[in-house]
Amino acid sequence: MRVKAIALLSGGLDSSLAIRLMLDQGIEVEALHFVSIFNATAPEKPSLLRPLRVARQLGVPLVPMRFTAEQLALLRDPAHGFGSQMNPCIDCHMAMLRLAAERMRETGAQFLVTGEVLGQRPMSQRSFVLHQIAKDTGLGGLILRPLSAKLLPPTIPEEKGWVDRERLLDIYGRSRKRQLELARHYALTEHGSPAGGCLLTDPGFAARLRDYFGHLAGAEPDLNDLHLLKYGRHFRLDAATRVIIGRVHRENVTVYTFSRPADLLLTTRDAPGPTALLRCATVGLSDRAAEAESARLGKPAVALLRGSESDEHIRTAAALTARYSKLRAQPLVAISVTPGRSHPGPASRVIEVAPSEDAAADERRIGA
Repeated sequence: MRVKAIALLSGGLDSSLAIRLMLDQGIEVEALHFVSIFNATAPEKPSLLRPLRVARQLGVPLVPMRFTAEQLALLRDPAHGFGSQMNPCIDCHMAMLRLAAERMRETGAQFLVTGEVLGQRPMSQRSFVLHQIAKDTGLGGLILRPLSAKLLPPTIPEEKGWVDRERLLDIYGRSRKRQLELARHYALTEHGSPAGGCLLTDPGFAARLRDYFGHLAGAEPDLNDLHLLKYGRHFRLDAATRVIIGRVHRENVTVYTFSRPADLLLTTRDAPGPTALLRCATVGLSDRAAEAESARLGKPAVALLRGSESDEHIRTAAALTARYSKLRAQPLVAISVTPGRSHPGPASRVIEVAPSEDAAADERRIGA
């Protein structure tokens, strides 16, 4: 009988090695990669690029599975709580395993494989937590963790003789020495950083996400907003209004790309500098509702505020833009203000402002 396993593949080293160990024992493997807006990948590289390269080097098929919606639902109230930041690791992993189990049943595979290492992560990879995950997901002994299998109770694949337990490993803890040695042994070159990554564990991103959720006022999270949380410096002007300022050219392009007709874009007129996005949901409106209202009236959402409040926000955003430009030492800086992408409204206007003081900028800044 040909034995098949479904393996969770992040694209990192541990999951790559887990699959390699299964292939060594003649197990047919199908890899699943969970695609999420919270995957920590370099901005210029699509999140699927690394897993695709790893799967190709291993010689296994890769099936991408969308996971953002499941994560957003978990972030509202994870049953097992958060880690050090906004990371509901235990609940996320259980959700992945449940989806993997569905794929297992659909394809006739016999068990699941993960790259987890006992004692590596303080929240989700302790022995009693792994046992609880197996119990709560109803998967019991169908989850094989090849890198630490000898430190854990035998699983069904081992008991049935599908997998030789003696050829599995007993890796424990946070050191990656043995994994790196195995990577060299197997000539695995396409894996990413051994530690992998999830933006929900990043303190700066977590702070911005926490602030964003705290000001949704009952609205659903917006994917455009969530993408923007990954880039630039973020500032909150009031409960409905934020400024995002690009730090490098790539982020300036991203800020422009994600701008909407209801937004305002700010740039320095007389020298290269950052691109800033001023986004306002207006009081009592979600970002989507504000965009619809903006389109109806032919004005950016900021202009839907009371006149003095609108002008104040625009000048504050302009001062922040000047602060992070090469003209920050000038007494006054000319800032071009234009509507966001695809807005049918008027052309840009220019206002002159004094660059924001450091203390004022720091007071409004969200996260790092």
